[in-house]
Amino acid sequence: MSREIPVGTVDELAPGQRKLAFVEGRCIVLFNIDGTLHAIDDACPHNGASLASGRLEGCVLRCPAHGLRFDLRSGCTPGTGGLGLTTYPVRAVGSKLVMSFDGPSATPAQASTGPAAT
Repeated sequence: MSREIPVGTVDELAPGQRKLAFVEGRCIVLFNIDGTLHAIDDACPHNGASLASGRLEGCVLRCPAHGLRFDLRSGCTPGTGGLGLTTYPVRAVGSKLVMSFDGPSATPAQASTGPAAT
């Protein structure tokens, strides 16, 4: 069963900003991209490098360690199957940011194994 955990305030995450939060022993990165909120584990699934300082290109985050790219909307690598980030639902409730968290059973997003769109 999912729990809702406060991870900050709306004022701390204006459009274009990111924020680190610590939730039950996990480091989470929150993003506000044009008013849409996203939350991911701060660990690249390739080797565990921190993603918090990665370059953001639209909704795609580039891992600063090896350049892998992840779509924050799905957690998947764009256009290919493969590694995926663990993503979490996050929303504004009044002045608070609230993340849904399943605890240790949270799983990475599943990447599509179909052909890449052209």
